[in-house]
Amino acid sequence: MACEEPAAPSGTFTRQNSSSTSSLDFEPEADYRFVESLEERYKCAYCRRVLRNPHQTGCGHRFCQQCILALRELNAVPTCPVDKETIKMHEVFKDNCCKREVLNLHVFCKNFPECNSKVILGRYQEHLLQCLFESMQCTNDGCQDQILRKDLKEHLSQHCKFREERCQYCNTYVVLINIKNHEKNDCPDYPVPCLQNCSQIILKKEIEKHHAVCPEAEVDCPYKQYGCHVKVKRGKLAEHENSALREHMLQILDKNSRLEEQISDLYKSLECKEIKIQQLADAIQKCEKEFRQYTQLYGNNSNLMVSTQALANHLDKSARLESQVKQLIQMANQQQSKLDLRPLFDTIENMKQKIALMETYDQRLVVLEDQSSKHDLQINIHKAQLNKNEERFKLLEGTCYNGKLIWKITDYKLKKKEAVEGRVLSIASQPFYTSRCGYRLCARAYLNGDGSGKGTHISLYFVVMRGEFDSLLLWPFKQKVTLMLLDQSGKKNHIVEVFRADPNSSSFKRPDGEMNIASGCPRFVPHAVLENTKNTYIRDDTLFLKVVVDLTDLEEL
Repeated sequence: MACEEPAAPSGTFTRQNSSSTSSLDFEPEADYRFVESLEERYKCAYCRRVLRNPHQTGCGHRFCQQCILALRELNAVPTCPVDKETIKMHEVFKDNCCKREVLNLHVFCKNFPECNSKVILGRYQEHLLQCLFESMQCTNDGCQDQILRKDLKEHLSQHCKFREERCQYCNTYVVLINIKNHEKNDCPDYPVPCLQNCSQIILKKEIEKHHAVCPEAEVDCPYKQYGCHVKVKRGKLAEHENSALREHMLQILDKNSRLEEQISDLYKSLECKEIKIQQLADAIQKCEKEFRQYTQLYGNNSNLMVSTQALANHLDKSARLESQVKQLIQMANQQQSKLDLRPLFDTIENMKQKIALMETYDQRLVVLEDQSSKHDLQINIHKAQLNKNEERFKLLEGTCYNGKLIWKITDYKLKKKEAVEGRVLSIASQPFYTSRCGYRLCARAYLNGDGSGKGTHISLYFVVMRGEFDSLLLWPFKQKVTLMLLDQSGKKNHIVEVFRADPNSSSFKRPDGEMNIASGCPRFVPHAVLENTKNTYIRDDTLFLKVVVDLTDLEEL
């Protein structure tokens, strides 16, 4: 029998908690196919649909909660559409008895006849989250394909063009449709043929380094400065030097002969200039002798001034000629030192010795590189094992064995943003157990909602995982489960949802895989309530969720 409750002063209706229905709900706009014909007493007197959150008026008729509110908004004095009596809002009460009956009506799955499941209305949305014949969009970014849930795993692993595959060269994960473009343009470890048409295949990132030593690259002959203009492949350079050694020596001798001829010409020019200098010196001495004679005869007259000027001009010319001669002698000495071939031959011999030594170093480097690669492989294997052990130790340290889980979720804003953008839709808690050898369980949260709560609520689910002692436990799992969002103010205004495991649901059978399909509350708590600054469910961008399993009548091993 339904209990009457007075309406709240604001005009909304006071919530009545009921552990048997708190986690049950359904979508009012959906077209349901009931196993048995829907009775009139389960239909809204206003919208004629199945009652959702039924409320009963003083005249005894039932309405959906939204419908009774709509009637009040349409008319200042709302009237019952059945008997035209005035609806007194203080007489309206929430009919929990009728709500339980409605939520327990059996309906066919919308994917009938492929899916022949019959579920209660309150579990309808939960069933759709598990129905293998429900159509759903591929979860890979960019893929718009609609796939049946039973085919989704195969589609994601084998057929989706937007699935990520590991590049076979650089081990980077790349979207499948972009992998060819990645290999040709972006992959640094993609093997490419040498541009010089040598037989080697080189990693793209090392192509320039290879070109500096490529045996097929054409290079100038080292004797180009002596007149050899041959271009030869680097690998055949030594062969060219050996085969053309006589020509190279002749070219060096020819150039040396030309330089000797130039030096000889310079010496001849110097001799001519020295003769001219001597002639000028004789003329100067003659002029000095005449000058002394003129001084004795005429004294300081005007003719003396003219002779003095002429003598100064001769002295300037003589100084310039002496400077030019010194420069020519210096140039001749430099050219002669350059033509000394002994340093050249010594340098060539040293280079040959260095080349032979480098070839032995190359062989040793190949052996050392092979050993280094083996050591790196062993080190990576040990690092991976250490990481696995460290993760396992962390899980063991934080694992609870009393059927209770307190889950701390940090960086709430960032994780919700990732969920809204579709990058990380859900997060899972660490496992916990009902006892040391009991059921292995965890919780899963969709921070941007899932199913009917997507975009508006946090969805919280309870998951049964495969454990080490499953063969010794009783199945299916039948315990009562409490889901809680903890208030951080100390006032204990927690949000609580309670449900008992349905033994007929596949979510609570013994797991065949790593974990069963999650079961719980798609509309656990609205974002508006959770993120309201007046509430204290989030502090320092952190919230706490708690899961409690009722261990009553649960036998320990």
